[in-house]
Amino acid sequence: MKLEINQAQISWEAAAAATQAAVRHAEANGWRINVAVVDRGGNLMSFLRMTGAFIHSIELAIDKAYTAASFGFPTKAWIGAVGHDEGMKLGFAATPRLIIFGGGLPICTSADSPEWCGGIGVSGASEAQDEECARAGLAAIGLAG
Repeated sequence: MKLEINQAQISWEAAAAATQAAVRHAEANGWRINVAVVDRGGNLMSFLRMTGAFIHSIELAIDKAYTAASFGFPTKAWIGAVGHDEGMKLGFAATPRLIIFGGGLPICTSADSPEWCGGIGVSGASEAQDEECARAGLAAIGLAG
């Protein structure tokens, strides 16, 4: 009996293209962002910081990508997942690297596949603008966010 173990991976080329596209989208709109792409294990694959982007947003962008890659759904979905459970809210607030507001999206292996291979995170603009830039990054590599 032959057993196979397969795990989808994002290439460095795709990671670089996604970060560049997110920055270009921000640039076209006059926003300054930091953008990160991580693989399924949360390892940084690509990062760009625009001149003038908030320094504190560097870690937020990386952690948004990490959170999306860790769970396979957008970071803004956490509020809905937690609901009114105060214990969960307190627990999540104390969890390092867990971001529960928008700007982080999972990177799926294809538009119609639930399997994910990483995450993209953007920080520096508004929550909606961050997510718009992340979606532009995914679109550049042929994926929907």
